[in-house]
Amino acid sequence: MDRVKAEAEKIKILVVGGGAREHALAWKLAQSPRAGQIFVAPGNPGLEIMTSLTPLKADDLDGLTQFALERNIGLTVIGPEVPLALGLADQMEKAGLTVFGPRAAAARLESSKPFAKDFMTRHGVPTAAYRVFNSQDEALAYLNDRPEGPQVVKAAGLAQGKGVTVAGSRAEAKQAVREALAGRFGPAGREVVIEDFIEGEEVSLLAFTDGQIIVPMLPVQDHKRLGEGDTGPNTGGMGAYCPVAAYTPEVARQVEAAIIQPTLEGLKAEGLDYRGCLYFGLMLPPPGSAGGPVVIEYNARFGDPETEVLMPLLKSDLVEIMLACAQRRLAGQTIEWSDETAVCVVMASGGYPGDYQTGLVITESVPSVVGASLAFHAGTAVNEYREIVTSGGRVITVAAKDATLEQALFIAYDRVRSIYFKNSYHRRDIAHRELARRSK
Repeated sequence: MDRVKAEAEKIKILVVGGGAREHALAWKLAQSPRAGQIFVAPGNPGLEIMTSLTPLKADDLDGLTQFALERNIGLTVIGPEVPLALGLADQMEKAGLTVFGPRAAAARLESSKPFAKDFMTRHGVPTAAYRVFNSQDEALAYLNDRPEGPQVVKAAGLAQGKGVTVAGSRAEAKQAVREALAGRFGPAGREVVIEDFIEGEEVSLLAFTDGQIIVPMLPVQDHKRLGEGDTGPNTGGMGAYCPVAAYTPEVARQVEAAIIQPTLEGLKAEGLDYRGCLYFGLMLPPPGSAGGPVVIEYNARFGDPETEVLMPLLKSDLVEIMLACAQRRLAGQTIEWSDETAVCVVMASGGYPGDYQTGLVITESVPSVVGASLAFHAGTAVNEYREIVTSGGRVITVAAKDATLEQALFIAYDRVRSIYFKNSYHRRDIAHRELARRSK
C-alpha cells in the first residue's frame, strides 16, 4: 500500500530550456521521490538518458501551455529569462498549472534594467548611481561630463549576459554606447544604462522565494570575463565556485537587512507576484572600506553557471522546494546544503562570445582522476551520424565537488581534459581569488 501511495504522489515535471542550467536542474529534480516523468523543452543531447525531450522552443508559450495540459504536468520549471519576460508563467497559471517562475511584471527586474534600477531606488536597495539614455548624443554628452575612468554601460534589455561593458576609459564607454544604440544587441540595446563603476568583489546570491519570504542559497562567484585574470569581454559566464569565503556571516547579515528584506517588501508593496528563484548580483566592498554590499543586477531565474555548482551541493528535495514556492508555503520547508565545495568550468567554442563554428564533433576519453564530476550540456546537438556536436558558444559545463576547493578543481580540470572538440576554450583560473585568499 505504501508503494502504491508513493507512486500516486509522483508528478510529471516540465523543465523549459535547453542549456547547462536546465540540465543541472533536471538532474537534481530527477533525484526526488516525487519526480515522475520529466520532460525538457527543448533540452539537449546530454538530457536524453534521464528525461524525455520535446522539440518545443522555450518561447513557444501556446505550445508549452498546451503540452503541459495534455500531459497533466504537475510542475513546470522555467529556466531561461525570455519565456519569463514573455509571460509564460502568467499564461500557464491562468490555465490552472503549477509554475516555478515569476510572472512577467515581476520578471522586469531582469528584463528591464531601467525598471530594476528605479525599483531599487524606490525601495532603498543600495546600488550604483545611474542614468538611462535612448539618445546617443545625450549619452555621449553625459560621459563628457564624467571624470575620466571606469564606467559601466549596460544594454537595457535582455542580451544573453553579453550586454554589459565595464569600460576602463571614457573612450571605451562611448564606443559601448554607440554599439548598443546602433543595434549590436538588437531591441535590448534601444536604451542604455550608464552606471558608476563600483570597486569590489562580485558574488552571486540566488534565493528561493514564494513572494512571502526569501530563503538565500549558498554564495557563488561567477567568472564573467572571457579571459584569465578577468580580462576580455563579458560572457554568459565561464565558470564558478561555491561557497565564497568573502561572503562572511557579517556580510550575510548586511545583505539580509539592506538588500533582501527591502527587495521583498518592495515586491509586496508593488503587488509583483514573484514565486521562483531571485538572483542578486552583488558587489562586496574591498576589505576595510566603509561601504556595504550593493546590488549590481537582479536576475529573475537561476543563474548559469551558478546553478551547476549549487545543485550538486543541495541536499534537500528540489521538487518539494519548488512546489512550496509555487504554492506560497516556503516557510514550512527546511533547505539543507552540503558542507563540501563545488566548482564548474565552462568549455566554449573558439571565438565565443563573438563568431564561432558549430557542428564540431565532441569526443570524450576516460578521466584519469576518479571523483564526483558531471558534464552538463549546453550548446550541443546530434548530427546525421548520431554524433554529439557543438551548436552554441558555451558547449559543456564540467562540475565537480569535493571536501576541498583544490581537490574539486583537480577533478573538474581532469574531466575537462578528457573532453575534446576542435578549437575548444576554457579558463584555467577558476576560483583564482579564493585561492589567492588562502595563499595569504
